[in-house]
Amino acid sequence: MAPAPDPRGLTAPPARPQQARGSWGLRDRPGVLWLVLAVLVALAHPWVPDAVWLLTHLVLLGAMTHSAMVWSTHFAVTILKSPPTIDDRRVQSRRLLLLLVGTTMVVVGVPTTWWPLTLAGAVTVSTAVGWHAVQLVRRLRRALPGRFRVTVRFYVAAAACLPVGATFGVLLARQPADPWHGRLLAAHVATMALGWLGLTMTGTLVTLWPTMLRTRMDDRAERLARQSLPVFLVALLVIDATALAGLAVGTAAGIVLWLAALAWWGRALAAPLRRRPPRELGPASVGLALLWLAGGLVAAAVTVATRGVDDLGDLAGRIAAVVAAGFGLQLLTGALSHLVPSVLGGGPSVVRAGQRWLEKGAVARLTLVNGGLLVCLLPVPSTVRVVASVLVLLAFAAFVPLMLRGIRAAVAARRALVAGEPVETPERPAWSLGQLAAATSALALVVAVAGVLAGPAASSDLTAGAAPTGETTTVRVEAKDMAFHPSTIDVPAGDRLVVELVNTDDEDTHDLVLPSGAHTKRLAPGDSATLDVGVVGASTEGWCSVVGHRRMGMVLTIRVGSDEPAPAADHTHVAHGSGHDAAATSPAYDATLPPVRGRVHRVDLTIDETVLEVAPGVWQRRWTFDGQAPGPVLRGRVGDRFVVTVHNAAEMTHSIDFHAGERAPDEVMGAIPPGGSLVYRFTARRAGIWMYHCSTMPMSSHIAAGLAGAVVIEPPGLAPVDHEWVLVGSETFLGEDTTRAGADEVDDAAVAAEEPDHVAFNGRAFQYDTEPLRARVGERVRVWVLDAGPNRPMAFHVVGEQLDATWNEGAWTLRPGTSGGAQVLPLLPAQGGFAELTFDEPGRFPFVNHVMVDAERGQHGVVEVTR
Repeated sequence: MAPAPDPRGLTAPPARPQQARGSWGLRDRPGVLWLVLAVLVALAHPWVPDAVWLLTHLVLLGAMTHSAMVWSTHFAVTILKSPPTIDDRRVQSRRLLLLLVGTTMVVVGVPTTWWPLTLAGAVTVSTAVGWHAVQLVRRLRRALPGRFRVTVRFYVAAAACLPVGATFGVLLARQPADPWHGRLLAAHVATMALGWLGLTMTGTLVTLWPTMLRTRMDDRAERLARQSLPVFLVALLVIDATALAGLAVGTAAGIVLWLAALAWWGRALAAPLRRRPPRELGPASVGLALLWLAGGLVAAAVTVATRGVDDLGDLAGRIAAVVAAGFGLQLLTGALSHLVPSVLGGGPSVVRAGQRWLEKGAVARLTLVNGGLLVCLLPVPSTVRVVASVLVLLAFAAFVPLMLRGIRAAVAARRALVAGEPVETPERPAWSLGQLAAATSALALVVAVAGVLAGPAASSDLTAGAAPTGETTTVRVEAKDMAFHPSTIDVPAGDRLVVELVNTDDEDTHDLVLPSGAHTKRLAPGDSATLDVGVVGASTEGWCSVVGHRRMGMVLTIRVGSDEPAPAADHTHVAHGSGHDAAATSPAYDATLPPVRGRVHRVDLTIDETVLEVAPGVWQRRWTFDGQAPGPVLRGRVGDRFVVTVHNAAEMTHSIDFHAGERAPDEVMGAIPPGGSLVYRFTARRAGIWMYHCSTMPMSSHIAAGLAGAVVIEPPGLAPVDHEWVLVGSETFLGEDTTRAGADEVDDAAVAAEEPDHVAFNGRAFQYDTEPLRARVGERVRVWVLDAGPNRPMAFHVVGEQLDATWNEGAWTLRPGTSGGAQVLPLLPAQGGFAELTFDEPGRFPFVNHVMVDAERGQHGVVEVTR
């Protein structure tokens, strides 16, 4: 007998076997496990390699794929009314265990570059989902005719997409050369996100959406779903085919077609929404997830159409954040908020007991998640983005303990009901204006911090005795190509001057600063700001404060009266270095050469500004890779592949140049704007100690500020030694303030004059005098040396010893075992090599740059040798 329709127009679900109710380990726990792991990775992401990739896959491949298999089976059983003998709990458990094992293999195999494990994991996951698809087809064939069979067809089509997407993913794990990385990435993301997860989601929401809203569904829902399914599949085929062919316009058109199918299908969601707007976490979260999906697809279509498919890899991090957080996590938490209490069963009072916990703080959590994600996507300082992301993370993380507490409450209520005890049935919570206000206030605080960090425009009074005229002179000034246009402004004495600054540059960040302290914030390309200079009575100059830009001509002359010249800017360099504490207050840079790990090296580098000690008691605001200067030492062998993702968390434009690779500069050395990322791939074809550095002009200042590091590619057959150290030579040009609290950036005028205050090994002068390198008598030592400059040569020398082997710029200049010796390893800026020696007796052996003036400036250290 067919079940009778309920008063809302829904078909009542059939009676389910008892095994579908209650707790079930392999159904309930893996999803929670993946979410907990995602939270832990998010908290520890600065120390986790490939954190963005891992976080995305823990959510999408881990939690969401598990949930997609569990709940599509649940809804297939409900819709088709199939008997429990088809795909019973025992069979489902085996399939879920297979999925768990396969997912674990993938999330371990990709970060460790163990491709066989990745391949095995992808095959295992595909087998589990393929098995799931077979069982769905069996249910369809044995089911009686009924409504909404199209939902199960959505599930079958989705399951067919996963092995295709997994194949693209496995090929990506091989780290293919450009342009295939971007093309495979586009096809992989589209197939997994829009095919496997997208079709599962759209098939489910046909019936789940009105149920969550507790209203009747649109009469057109089934028909609209049937019409949209083939369009979804055609769109996905177009995206994959054109992406693999590198046809950006076709890929963008495929995304637009998928969006059109989503809009057509989504018409069925509108009527239930109008009848009963969301008043609970579940439908509100799902609705917002759909908005994030649509917005992300629009952004993806525009990006692909304007930048091409081959360049998609550089934008993967931002797209992944939108898909994983805005769409994926919100969809998952919203659906589970409704489904978990319902599936546990026990009657309305038991369901409400569980839902009461899942609804706690619903408004605040939704506000923090969606508002925080919007803040993260804005061009705000990195500190603000970090604070906003923490708020988003906390809001999502709260779901796990609340869900566990809700399950416990539901189980307790069901036991009480069975025992005949009264069960509290609280009313469903209404939306809380207090939560909305509290969460909005927290986000407003983040925005306020952003305003403080960006620096508000300031006014100044430069009357110089001139009587205010009451008039205002407003001038539009464009910043472009290292110049202001116009470069001179004529202002009547006594007028108030307002400068409307527009950054029309294609790449660089600019600002405008006056001697009075009035300034704009730093403007990204396309941004603008208004600077109220105040009443002016004397000529002056303004300039761009981004390091090096003033030296390259970014000066704005403000002239009061057409015949009065503006005063010359003071570029006098003030010497530093006296009166500081004798002992350093931070640990020495670890000179130990890191070991080689694997043949494919996946590296994340973050560019930011960090206050570091550059000499004992002397501090400078350094520009750093991963918070250190020099940047992390990378090591590999000839033939190794490097995939380096560079994130720019600083407030100005930067870039990257790896001397160890052979790449066209216009492909991988482009500008990285604040908040942007770039993926640099190369194969190490030749041995050497190679420099990497920021290549943004003026390059000398960017290197001197700290943006340089070493890549060691050892020559084949290199004999093992007892110790291997890396010493990167660098020069320091101090600003006015060298205290830790107010440390200035690099003095680019001193860089141009070639007047360093300190010269150092590994970023800090004299550090290895107080924290020496250590060896024992008879041990063989290899010292890799790179002269990062930017300007001065080096002659590496060990006092009291002779070098018995030297290797310079790819060739032996003195082979081991010969009768000769060397006094120095000579290097010009950007050159590198290594020297080998053995200490025959104990003592303290200084190593220096034998350009003695630089040794006296700090390029000096000690090897302490003991028996």
